[in-house]
Amino acid sequence: MASTPPRDPDGPDEEPRLVKSAQRTIQLMEMLGAARGPITVAELRERTGYPRSSLHQLLHTLIAMGWVEQTPDGSAVGVGSRALLCGTAYLDRDPALPYAIRTLELIGDATGYTTHYARLDGANVMYLATRETIEPRRATSRVGRELPAHATALGKILLAERSAGELAELLPEPPLPALTEHTITDLGELLADLELTRERGHSLEREQNTPGLGCVAVAVSYRIPATDAISCSLPIDAATDEELERVAGVIHEHAAKLAARLRAEGIR
Repeated sequence: MASTPPRDPDGPDEEPRLVKSAQRTIQLMEMLGAARGPITVAELRERTGYPRSSLHQLLHTLIAMGWVEQTPDGSAVGVGSRALLCGTAYLDRDPALPYAIRTLELIGDATGYTTHYARLDGANVMYLATRETIEPRRATSRVGRELPAHATALGKILLAERSAGELAELLPEPPLPALTEHTITDLGELLADLELTRERGHSLEREQNTPGLGCVAVAVSYRIPATDAISCSLPIDAATDEELERVAGVIHEHAAKLAARLRAEGIR
Protein backbone atom coordinates (compact mmCIF):
# COMPACT_ATOMS: atom_id res chain seq x y z
CA MET A 1 0.00 0.00 0.00
CA ALA A 2 1.18 3.51 -0.69
CA SER A 3 2.30 5.47 2.35
CA THR A 4 3.24 9.02 3.22
CA PRO A 5 6.99 9.63 3.38
CA PRO A 6 8.36 10.45 6.84
CA ARG A 7 8.34 14.13 7.74
CA ASP A 8 11.62 15.87 8.40
CA PRO A 9 11.16 17.56 11.83
CA ASP A 10 13.80 20.14 10.91
CA GLY A 11 12.46 20.79 7.44
CA PRO A 12 9.77 23.19 6.17
CA ASP A 13 6.07 22.30 6.46
CA GLU A 14 5.53 22.06 2.73
CA GLU A 15 4.81 19.29 0.27
CA PRO A 16 8.12 17.58 -0.58
CA ARG A 17 9.17 17.79 -4.20
CA LEU A 18 9.87 14.54 -6.02
CA VAL A 19 13.42 13.91 -7.21
CA LYS A 20 13.34 13.20 -10.94
CA SER A 21 16.28 10.78 -10.97
CA ALA A 22 14.76 8.79 -8.11
CA GLN A 23 11.39 8.72 -9.88
CA ARG A 24 13.00 7.46 -13.06
CA THR A 25 14.95 4.77 -11.24
CA ILE A 26 11.86 3.45 -9.46
CA GLN A 27 9.74 3.55 -12.63
CA LEU A 28 12.47 1.69 -14.48
CA MET A 29 12.67 -1.04 -11.83
CA GLU A 30 8.88 -1.38 -11.74
CA MET A 31 8.80 -1.74 -15.51
CA LEU A 32 11.49 -4.42 -15.46
CA GLY A 33 9.74 -6.17 -12.58
CA ALA A 34 6.42 -6.30 -14.43
CA ALA A 35 7.98 -7.67 -17.63
CA ARG A 36 7.76 -11.36 -18.52
CA GLY A 37 11.45 -11.40 -19.49
CA PRO A 38 14.45 -9.19 -20.30
CA ILE A 39 13.80 -5.96 -22.21
CA THR A 40 16.12 -4.37 -24.75
CA VAL A 41 17.48 -0.92 -24.05
CA ALA A 42 15.82 0.38 -27.21
CA GLU A 43 12.45 -0.89 -26.00
CA LEU A 44 13.01 0.64 -22.56
CA ARG A 45 13.80 3.99 -24.15
CA GLU A 46 10.65 3.78 -26.27
CA ARG A 47 8.48 2.87 -23.25
CA THR A 48 9.93 5.43 -20.86
CA GLY A 49 10.74 8.31 -23.15
CA TYR A 50 13.89 8.96 -21.11
CA PRO A 51 16.79 10.68 -22.88
CA ARG A 52 19.30 8.15 -24.20
CA SER A 53 22.17 9.43 -22.01
CA SER A 54 20.03 9.44 -18.84
CA LEU A 55 18.75 5.93 -19.47
CA HIS A 56 22.25 4.57 -20.07
CA GLN A 57 23.56 6.23 -16.91
CA LEU A 58 20.71 4.79 -14.85
CA LEU A 59 21.20 1.30 -16.26
CA HIS A 60 24.97 1.46 -15.80
CA THR A 61 24.51 2.37 -12.12
CA LEU A 62 21.82 -0.25 -11.49
CA ILE A 63 23.90 -2.97 -13.18
CA ALA A 64 26.95 -2.02 -11.14
CA MET A 65 24.89 -2.18 -7.94
CA GLY A 66 23.33 -5.54 -8.82
CA TRP A 67 19.75 -4.27 -9.14
CA VAL A 68 19.69 -4.92 -12.90
CA GLU A 69 21.35 -7.75 -14.83
CA GLN A 70 22.27 -7.97 -18.51
CA THR A 71 21.56 -10.97 -20.68
CA PRO A 72 24.74 -12.93 -21.64
CA ASP A 73 24.90 -11.26 -25.04
CA GLY A 74 24.33 -7.81 -23.52
CA SER A 75 21.30 -7.11 -25.72
CA ALA A 76 18.70 -6.80 -22.94
CA VAL A 77 18.31 -6.24 -19.21
CA GLY A 78 16.18 -7.61 -16.41
CA VAL A 79 15.75 -7.43 -12.65
CA GLY A 80 18.89 -8.30 -10.69
CA SER A 81 19.34 -10.34 -7.53
CA ARG A 82 19.68 -7.33 -5.22
CA ALA A 83 16.06 -6.40 -5.90
CA LEU A 84 15.00 -9.71 -4.37
CA LEU A 85 16.45 -8.71 -1.00
CA CYS A 86 14.12 -5.72 -0.67
CA GLY A 87 11.14 -7.80 -1.76
CA THR A 88 11.78 -10.53 0.78
CA ALA A 89 12.43 -7.91 3.48
CA TYR A 90 8.86 -6.65 3.00
CA LEU A 91 7.51 -10.18 3.45
CA ASP A 92 9.78 -10.89 6.42
CA ARG A 93 8.57 -7.86 8.37
CA ASP A 94 4.84 -8.36 7.69
CA PRO A 95 3.44 -9.65 11.02
CA ALA A 96 0.22 -10.98 9.42
CA LEU A 97 1.96 -13.21 6.90
CA PRO A 98 3.02 -16.18 9.07
CA TYR A 99 -0.58 -16.57 10.25
CA ALA A 100 -1.89 -16.14 6.71
CA ILE A 101 0.44 -18.80 5.31
CA ARG A 102 -0.79 -21.35 7.85
CA THR A 103 -4.36 -20.46 6.90
CA LEU A 104 -3.60 -21.01 3.22
CA GLU A 105 -2.28 -24.47 4.04
CA LEU A 106 -5.44 -25.36 5.96
CA ILE A 107 -7.69 -24.12 3.15
CA GLY A 108 -5.63 -25.97 0.56
CA ASP A 109 -5.93 -29.20 2.56
CA ALA A 110 -9.70 -28.76 2.89
CA THR A 111 -10.37 -27.84 -0.75
CA GLY A 112 -7.59 -29.41 -2.80
CA TYR A 113 -7.02 -26.17 -4.71
CA THR A 114 -4.27 -23.57 -4.95
CA THR A 115 -4.69 -20.79 -2.40
CA HIS A 116 -3.50 -17.16 -2.48
CA TYR A 117 -3.12 -14.30 -0.02
CA ALA A 118 -3.04 -10.80 -1.48
CA ARG A 119 -3.22 -7.13 -0.50
CA LEU A 120 -4.82 -4.19 -2.28
CA ASP A 121 -2.20 -1.80 -3.66
CA GLY A 122 -3.90 1.09 -5.42
CA ALA A 123 -5.73 -0.27 -8.45
CA ASN A 124 -3.90 -3.62 -8.18
CA VAL A 125 -3.63 -6.58 -5.86
CA MET A 126 -0.19 -7.74 -4.75
CA TYR A 127 0.28 -11.46 -4.13
CA LEU A 128 2.04 -12.02 -0.79
CA ALA A 129 1.75 -15.80 -0.48
CA THR A 130 0.66 -18.79 -2.56
CA ARG A 131 0.29 -22.47 -1.76
CA GLU A 132 0.21 -24.54 -4.94
CA THR A 133 -1.74 -27.68 -5.72
CA ILE A 134 -0.51 -30.47 -8.00
CA GLU A 135 -3.23 -29.47 -10.48
CA PRO A 136 -1.39 -28.87 -13.82
CA ARG A 137 -3.49 -25.80 -14.69
CA ARG A 138 -2.38 -23.10 -12.29
CA ALA A 139 -2.92 -19.41 -11.89
CA THR A 140 -0.22 -17.13 -13.26
CA SER A 141 0.13 -15.34 -9.93
CA ARG A 142 3.35 -15.52 -7.97
CA VAL A 143 4.59 -13.87 -4.80
CA GLY A 144 5.36 -10.23 -5.51
CA ARG A 145 3.30 -10.06 -8.68
CA GLU A 146 0.56 -7.47 -9.09
CA LEU A 147 -2.59 -7.85 -11.17
CA PRO A 148 -5.40 -5.36 -11.85
CA ALA A 149 -7.86 -5.60 -8.96
CA HIS A 150 -10.92 -5.50 -11.21
CA ALA A 151 -9.74 -8.62 -13.07
CA THR A 152 -9.28 -10.84 -10.00
CA ALA A 153 -11.56 -12.30 -7.36
CA LEU A 154 -9.07 -11.13 -4.72
CA GLY A 155 -9.24 -7.58 -6.01
CA LYS A 156 -13.01 -7.48 -6.43
CA ILE A 157 -13.74 -8.56 -2.86
CA LEU A 158 -11.51 -5.72 -1.63
CA LEU A 159 -12.90 -3.17 -4.09
CA ALA A 160 -16.40 -4.10 -2.88
CA GLU A 161 -15.49 -2.65 0.53
CA ARG A 162 -14.76 0.75 -0.99
CA SER A 163 -17.21 3.61 -1.48
CA ALA A 164 -18.10 4.99 -4.90
CA GLY A 165 -15.78 7.94 -4.29
CA GLU A 166 -12.89 5.69 -3.30
CA LEU A 167 -13.45 3.50 -6.36
CA ALA A 168 -13.37 6.56 -8.61
CA GLU A 169 -9.95 7.46 -7.20
CA LEU A 170 -8.57 3.91 -7.33
CA LEU A 171 -9.68 2.61 -10.71
CA PRO A 172 -8.13 3.68 -14.02
CA GLU A 173 -10.19 5.49 -16.63
CA PRO A 174 -12.52 3.13 -18.53
CA PRO A 175 -12.37 1.02 -20.49
CA LEU A 176 -10.60 -0.99 -17.82
CA PRO A 177 -7.60 -3.02 -19.05
CA ALA A 178 -8.39 -6.59 -20.11
CA LEU A 179 -6.29 -9.64 -19.26
CA THR A 180 -8.54 -12.07 -21.14
CA GLU A 181 -11.65 -11.84 -23.29
CA HIS A 182 -13.71 -12.43 -20.13
CA THR A 183 -12.26 -9.54 -18.10
CA ILE A 184 -14.83 -6.92 -17.11
CA THR A 185 -13.77 -3.69 -18.80
CA ASP A 186 -17.01 -1.70 -18.49
CA LEU A 187 -17.22 0.36 -15.30
CA GLY A 188 -20.98 -0.03 -14.96
CA GLU A 189 -20.70 -3.80 -15.28
CA LEU A 190 -17.93 -3.86 -12.68
CA LEU A 191 -19.99 -1.80 -10.21
CA ALA A 192 -22.90 -4.23 -10.66
CA ASP A 193 -20.53 -7.14 -10.04
CA LEU A 194 -19.22 -5.47 -6.88
CA GLU A 195 -22.79 -5.02 -5.61
CA LEU A 196 -23.42 -8.75 -6.07
CA THR A 197 -20.14 -9.41 -4.29
CA ARG A 198 -21.30 -7.37 -1.28
CA GLU A 199 -24.55 -9.32 -1.14
CA ARG A 200 -22.79 -12.71 -1.31
CA GLY A 201 -19.92 -11.83 0.99
CA HIS A 202 -17.42 -13.32 -1.45
CA SER A 203 -16.30 -12.59 -5.00
CA LEU A 204 -16.27 -14.85 -8.04
CA GLU A 205 -14.55 -14.79 -11.40
CA ARG A 206 -14.34 -17.22 -14.28
CA GLU A 207 -11.38 -16.88 -16.67
CA GLN A 208 -11.21 -13.11 -16.10
CA ASN A 209 -7.45 -13.12 -15.50
CA THR A 210 -6.31 -16.62 -16.52
CA PRO A 211 -7.88 -18.82 -19.23
CA GLY A 212 -9.01 -22.18 -17.88
CA LEU A 213 -9.32 -21.07 -14.26
CA GLY A 214 -12.04 -19.75 -11.98
CA CYS A 215 -11.57 -18.17 -8.57
CA VAL A 216 -13.45 -17.38 -5.35
CA ALA A 217 -12.18 -14.92 -2.71
CA VAL A 218 -13.06 -13.71 0.79
CA ALA A 219 -11.77 -10.63 2.61
CA VAL A 220 -9.75 -10.97 5.82
CA SER A 221 -11.40 -8.26 7.90
CA TYR A 222 -8.81 -7.43 10.53
CA ARG A 223 -8.65 -3.91 9.08
CA ILE A 224 -11.55 -1.64 8.13
CA PRO A 225 -11.90 -1.46 5.21
CA ALA A 226 -10.19 -4.77 4.53
CA THR A 227 -6.87 -4.62 2.71
CA ASP A 228 -6.17 -8.36 2.51
CA ALA A 229 -8.03 -11.32 1.02
CA ILE A 230 -7.73 -15.07 0.47
CA SER A 231 -8.70 -16.93 -2.69
CA CYS A 232 -8.82 -20.41 -4.19
CA SER A 233 -8.17 -21.04 -7.89
CA LEU A 234 -10.17 -23.84 -9.54
CA PRO A 235 -9.94 -25.45 -12.98
CA ILE A 236 -12.83 -23.98 -14.94
CA ASP A 237 -14.49 -27.35 -15.47
CA ALA A 238 -14.57 -27.81 -11.67
CA ALA A 239 -15.89 -24.28 -10.99
CA THR A 240 -19.57 -25.21 -10.82
CA ASP A 241 -21.93 -23.10 -8.72
CA GLU A 242 -22.09 -25.86 -6.12
CA GLU A 243 -18.31 -26.27 -5.90
CA LEU A 244 -17.70 -22.53 -5.72
CA GLU A 245 -20.18 -22.30 -2.84
CA ARG A 246 -18.46 -25.17 -1.02
CA VAL A 247 -15.05 -23.59 -1.43
CA ALA A 248 -16.38 -20.16 -0.43
CA GLY A 249 -17.71 -21.67 2.79
CA VAL A 250 -14.29 -23.12 3.63
CA ILE A 251 -12.55 -19.81 2.94
CA HIS A 252 -15.14 -17.84 4.95
CA GLU A 253 -14.56 -20.08 7.98
CA HIS A 254 -10.79 -19.81 7.91
CA ALA A 255 -10.68 -16.12 6.93
CA ALA A 256 -12.86 -15.26 9.94
CA LYS A 257 -10.56 -17.24 12.24
CA LEU A 258 -7.51 -15.55 10.74
CA ALA A 259 -8.98 -12.06 11.17
CA ALA A 260 -9.88 -12.82 14.79
CA ARG A 261 -6.36 -14.12 15.47
CA LEU A 262 -4.72 -11.08 13.90
CA ARG A 263 -6.91 -8.72 15.94
CA ALA A 264 -6.16 -10.68 19.11
CA GLU A 265 -2.42 -10.35 18.39
CA GLY A 266 -2.83 -6.61 17.96
CA ILE A 267 -1.89 -6.72 14.27
CA ARG A 268 -3.40 -3.87 12.29
